[in-house]
Amino acid sequence: MSVAARGTPPGECPQCWSHAHDRSIHRRLKPREDCPQCVDHMRNGCPYLVPKKPSRWW
Repeated sequence: MSVAARGTPPGECPQCWSHAHDRSIHRRLKPREDCPQCVDHMRNGCPYLVPKKPSRWW
């Protein structure tokens, strides 16, 4: 089970979180080869509506 499957923390993009914490995603890439999803993400931003952290002010 991947880290993202267990739940992405509030305020984090699910794709960013899974690509940062699940090594199996990038294992198939050759040395010095960029991940197409990561490159697209860096150029175009997060495609997900990232939920904000719950406010604990009150």
